This record gives sequence, C-alpha cells and structure tokens, in this order.
Amino acid sequence: MIDEIQVQNLALIRDAVLEPACGLTVLTGETGAGKTALLSALKLLMGERADKSLVRDGTESLQVSGRFFLRRRPMADDAADGAAAEDPDPESAAAVADEADEAEEVELVAQRRIRADGRSRVSIDGSMASVKDLARQVAPSIDLCGQHEHQRLLNPATHAELLDAWAGPVAERALTSYREALAAAQAAEKELARIRDAAASSSAQLDDARFTLRRIDDVSPEAGEYEALAADLEKAEHAESLARAANSAYAALSDEDGAIDSLASAIAALDGGARYDSELAPLAQSLREAGYVLEDVAREALDYRDAIDFDAETLAAQQERMAALQGLLRTYGPRMEDVLAAREQAADLVSMVDEGAEREKAAQAAVERAEAALAEAAATLDEARREAAPRFGQAVTAHMNRLEMGGAELVCDVAPLPRASWTRAGSSAVEFLFRPGASMQARPLARIASGGEVSRVMLAVKVALGAVDAVDTLVFDEVDAGVGGSVANALADVLADLATTHQVIVVTHLAQVAVRGQSHYLVRKESGADGAPETHLTPLAAEDRPAEIARMLSGDITETSLAHARELLAHHA
Repeated sequence: MIDEIQVQNLALIRDAVLEPACGLTVLTGETGAGKTALLSALKLLMGERADKSLVRDGTESLQVSGRFFLRRRPMADDAADGAAAEDPDPESAAAVADEADEAEEVELVAQRRIRADGRSRVSIDGSMASVKDLARQVAPSIDLCGQHEHQRLLNPATHAELLDAWAGPVAERALTSYREALAAAQAAEKELARIRDAAASSSAQLDDARFTLRRIDDVSPEAGEYEALAADLEKAEHAESLARAANSAYAALSDEDGAIDSLASAIAALDGGARYDSELAPLAQSLREAGYVLEDVAREALDYRDAIDFDAETLAAQQERMAALQGLLRTYGPRMEDVLAAREQAADLVSMVDEGAEREKAAQAAVERAEAALAEAAATLDEARREAAPRFGQAVTAHMNRLEMGGAELVCDVAPLPRASWTRAGSSAVEFLFRPGASMQARPLARIASGGEVSRVMLAVKVALGAVDAVDTLVFDEVDAGVGGSVANALADVLADLATTHQVIVVTHLAQVAVRGQSHYLVRKESGADGAPETHLTPLAAEDRPAEIARMLSGDITETSLAHARELLAHHA
C-alpha cells in the first residue's frame, strides 16, 4: 500500500505530495493539468526506465520519494467456494478483510533522483540501491491499469498465477505437489544424463580416472591423518632437544640446591620468624602451595623425558609417509579433503563405466518413476485449473456485465502443453480470451483494440480476485474513457467494491466516480512566479468538493450543478 509520495521538479510539477487513502482515492482536474505526471512519478518508484526529459526545465534534477507498507496477504479460502457468477458472501469477504488487516506489514521508503543529464540514483530505506531493487521490491505490489500501460493482465504468463490464486487452496496444493514432482523428475533426468556421459567418456579420461584411483589408493590417506602425522613428526625430529629441555627443567627444580630446595629454605625461615610475628605465617603457607606446584612440574618433566623413545626406523617411516601424502597434496590438493574428493570422483567414473549397464538401468527406472509421479501431479493440477477456469470466467463476466460491456465475455482457456514445455508454472497453458459478443470468436486479451475495454476487463478481474490478489494497489488511468450514463454509475459501483479489498487510485473525469472517493485530489495547472506553468496537487476538504464535482458535471459551477453535486456527495457519504 502507498502511504505517501513526494514529487519535486518532475515535468510541470515543482513540488507535490500525494497521501492516498487505504480505499479509493480520486484525482480530478482539467485535461492537460498534469495528472499523468503523477503516474510517471509512480512508475519511477516501480523501477521503470528513467527519462531525462521528465526533469523540469531550469532545474538540475527531479526527485520522487515514496513510503510503502507492503502487506503479506494470506490466501483466502472463500474465493473458490462461492457461486462463480455471484458476488462474494459479505461475511466471507469481511473475514478475508480481517485476515488481511492482521497480516504482517513491512515499511519501505524509496527515493529516486534523476539528473538532467540522465543519471539516476536510487535509495531504499536510506541505503544505496539499484533500479532492479525497486522493480523487485515495489513493483509487484502495484498494478498500473492505464490504457497504454504494460499490464500483467495482458501477459499470458501471469494468467495461471491469477487463476490459481482465485481457485484457492486446492490449486495451491496441486501446484506445490507438481513443482516438487517436477524437481524430482529433473534431478532423476540429470543423474541419468551424468551416467550416460560417463559411459561415453573417452578412453583417455577413463585411463586418467583409473590412474588417479590407483595412485591415491596406493597411499590410502585417511581424513585427519596428515595433520596428526605432521604433529608427531615435529616431536620425533626434535626428540633429542625435547629430552634435554625436560631434563634441564627437572634438574633446575629437583637437584641439590635446586628451586625446590631453595623454596624449602625460604619456608623454614618464614616459619621461624612467624613465632615472633604471625604476619609471616601466610607467606610461608603461600610458598608451601607453590612448592606443591613445583614438585608436580618436576615429576611431569621427568615423566616426559623418560617417555621419549627415539627410534630412527619409526622416524624414517613417518617421514616416508609424509612425503607420500605431500605428493598427493601437490597433485590433487591443496587440502587433504580435495585429495579424497578427487578419489571419490575418479572411483565414481570408473564405477559408472565398469557397472555402466546396471547403473544406467537403475537410473532409467528412477526417471520413469519420477515421470509417472510428475504426470499424476500434472493431471491433478490440470484438473483443478480446468474445474476453476469456467467458474472464474463466469465470475469476471458477471462484473463485466455490471459495467455494461455489451454482452462481452471473458473465457479462461486451459490447454495442455507437451511434456517438453512443462515449467514450474505448470503443465498447461492458461490464457484469458475476450469474446466481444455471444456470436463472436474469443481472442487473446492482448489483441483487444479498445484500451477502455482492457481497463474495464482488468477492473472486473480484480474485483473477482478480491482479497486473494497479491497486488495491494491498483492505479487506473482513463478507465472511464468513453463512458457515460448508466455505465458511469456501474463503473463507480465496481471501483467502490474493489476499494474494499485494495487501495485504488483513479484518474477520472466522471463525477459519479469522484464522489465515491475517500480521498479527493484536485490537479490544476497555473502560472508560477517565473511565469512558467506549474501543476499543483491539492487535497480537497469536504467543503471544497462540491465545486469540483459541479465542474465535472456541467463544466460550469452554477447553483444547479452545486446542488446536484451536494446531492451526489450526500448520497455516497
């Protein structure tokens, strides 16, 4: 959800702030006032390519900032349960709304600055970021539904996702199982290909593998052996020096007039003085405790000296073993883990060649089992989609009928794909088709000539999806193009319904839509202090709205149009 957008020096906008409501926000004003500049600002925050021509003349750069609360919505169970052509049950819709309100919201603050030379800077939560970061973090929560915008609805690759969301947990579970089965099948196929590649290895590769295996097995290194042998050799090669050091320490402590004897003399002297002054007694006791330590050290030094058993043959064997291990490290290292890994790889290749037929047979059987499980999961997913598709089409068509689209119909087509075309999206192609009339052929939605029809179909789809839609904010531009009379009232009703589950921002010329807004902004163009035109964005208070609604109704503000405007506002208050 968009909490606030700030715009400086973009096109005709010098400084503007938009704080849309959680529900329906309307932007109104004369044609050419600059409403589309606000949509350009939003596109920049969604990660679209920067255009330096957007920088206001006479300024060095433009800046767009936005605060967003990105909601993690739970999947609603209700979307798939009700009758397809009927509106959602009010109590169920309220429950879904409550769950959405309790969902976790993550605050994100984004800023984008574009200089007149075209260079762009992006920050997210105060840290430097990239345009791709904006596209990844902000764009998925917003749909721009203008006539000339790239819309998710026109991309068939998104249609399966929309259908699955509407179908609810049944499709969600089927898709999860399918993806797990697809990953297992791909892993089994990869293993089979590896075995076959090994079987087709050249004789030179096989000879190298056999040589590696034989050379490493001749030494038979063990994990941790090299480190332990290095420590033992360090001691064995310096055995004489270590024995002298231990012996010297023992002698310095225990020989006649050594440290222990000197300590005993000091203790006796202090004990003698303590007969006349008790303050010397603790000193004597401290020396006794130190004496115990010295005696322990002397004994351990003697044991260490006596334990050294220098054996020239053992030392030579250890040095020879170390040389063999170091030879392996030079060839396959630098670590012993690398040597053991090289041995395992060589052994695997030799085994796959020597036991190639058996291993390939086992791998082929694994592939067949995985493919059978995948086929079953795919059939379950396809069945869930085929069952939901007509109901989803009927639900959308019902809302299209509310918009008086002349008997037009949305057809949700589910077509099986060949196995080679299966992806994580599924084993079938889902595409929304548009049938302008009962006797006409349904065609892909992307081929619809009328942009107004595209926007109204998008509106109907979004109302049908309700709270299960992953997009938080919908922005409609020119959704009311060519609309009037009863269709305008129907359009306003549908937008109001949509605003119960989404944040909706509408650029409109229809008074019937404008009066339904929870927040109303007036966009107007005036001359600035320097005489250059400026676009101003003004939030309208309740007492200011009748004048703007009256202008939209009749083009002039008269007592009659004001009375009509107040009546409309009061009716939808």
